[in-house]
Amino acid sequence: MVSTTLVLGLTVMTLIGFTITGMWYSQGRVTSIEDLISARNQAGANRITATLVASVMGVWILFAAPEAGAGFGVAAVIGYAVGEAVPMYVYSRVGPRIRELIPSGHSLTEYARARYGTAMYAFVVGVSGLYMFVFVAAELTGIAGALAFVADVPQWQTATLVGGFVLLYTGYGGLRASIFTDTVQAVVVIPLLAVAFIATVFALGGPSSVLGNITAADPGLLDPTAAAGFQFGLALAFAILGAELLNQTWWQRIYAGTDSESIAVAFRRATVLNGLIVFIAAFLGVVAAGHTDIVTNPTSAAYNADVAFFVLLETAVPEWVILVVVLLALSLVMSSVDTLFNALSSLITVDLARIYPGSTDRQLRWIARGFTLCIAFAAIYVSVRAQSVLRLFFLADLLGTALAFPLVYGLYSERLTGFGALAGSLSGLAVGLAYFPDLRSFITAIPLVGPALPNADPLYLTAFGGSFLTSIGVTIVISRLTTTRFDLDTLSAEITRLDEPIADGGRTYSAESSLCPDGNSDD
Repeated sequence: MVSTTLVLGLTVMTLIGFTITGMWYSQGRVTSIEDLISARNQAGANRITATLVASVMGVWILFAAPEAGAGFGVAAVIGYAVGEAVPMYVYSRVGPRIRELIPSGHSLTEYARARYGTAMYAFVVGVSGLYMFVFVAAELTGIAGALAFVADVPQWQTATLVGGFVLLYTGYGGLRASIFTDTVQAVVVIPLLAVAFIATVFALGGPSSVLGNITAADPGLLDPTAAAGFQFGLALAFAILGAELLNQTWWQRIYAGTDSESIAVAFRRATVLNGLIVFIAAFLGVVAAGHTDIVTNPTSAAYNADVAFFVLLETAVPEWVILVVVLLALSLVMSSVDTLFNALSSLITVDLARIYPGSTDRQLRWIARGFTLCIAFAAIYVSVRAQSVLRLFFLADLLGTALAFPLVYGLYSERLTGFGALAGSLSGLAVGLAYFPDLRSFITAIPLVGPALPNADPLYLTAFGGSFLTSIGVTIVISRLTTTRFDLDTLSAEITRLDEPIADGGRTYSAESSLCPDGNSDD
């Protein structure tokens, strides 16, 4: 086990370095609520690409991705990589459309309210907020567990340190600080992941030896057509696509780009990079299964596939590689947590600006920072007290698969109503829950419903795929049957900047409010 003092020292130095970087860059650049939560038109294609890569690559890639590889082999590795790549490609097409229809927007929730009405809006707020909060808590849980595993660092210390330092620069600099530090973190993360992968492979004897040991342990791990692995990988693709389309993180970055072309280019680049990075991370789980005693039966008390990569590190690589992985994990968790803090605070701030149009710019900035503080404390508490929070990810993903298509389809179809979108979402959710293996005891306890349920799908494909495809089918059918039309051009008039008058009474500012126009882009 690596020295606790050494790992804590490396952790603190890394956290301080990124915090100073974020606060230095954002000093004097955040003078309005628009600057804090949108950083509108400020980043070119290169910087947007970097933040797309860094934001999605949380510490989960060292846990969940290897876990899938260890449990289901290379077929699941491919599925996970495709699952992370597809949402980026979808956004490369949807992003310019969002900017075209809602040039002054901020969040997916304000779009949901303007496009579909109160009921669908409330559903979107709940699902999106739940998903991102679970993501934050899971990230803090992951890094705390990693440092506890490799260096016996108390989990509460890690969660508090990481959450506290990230809060400092995100509360101060908002999205601008997040995007800038993401750029730096992307430059750090990609080489560190490559070093960790290459060093691990050569510590195990080189590529030929690694592949030989995997084949000897279980030839099925290298079979891309393995039935179980293929089904689980496909399930992950559905789950991740649904969840990411409900992620406020990407809606913010759509507006942070200088123009639609830079957004499209950045998301296309991220399609390739994110898929490749997740493939490498997930394949480390296959390597671990071929070289160490990885227990993949989730019902076993000895189950350790969720820490497969760290089991491999502990048994097979020199100490310096472990320290590289610690630095990698810290960079990963900071890049995703700061993004999620900003995304969550922007949801509540934008809505409050509409509900209370008389609030000043200064008040809104303090509300955004105060809400970020509350999120941080809550996420730290959950990560320390509820170590099984990672299990909530699949529930959040299920909600996303039911809601994603109806939400996005409204950007293209004038015939889809709020009722149709909600009906499509709830239909998809009902089908997904019918096959969902988690929370089974609660679902089967419902009178009349429980006995009628089909068998749960332990590989999740029927749950996630059924939810996604059902919501698509129901949504399209209802939209074809309706005779009403929604004028999509009204979205740009109803959704305006927070420093402009709005239709429900206008926004007023006191003398303390300071607004600045969009500056030059950063690339």
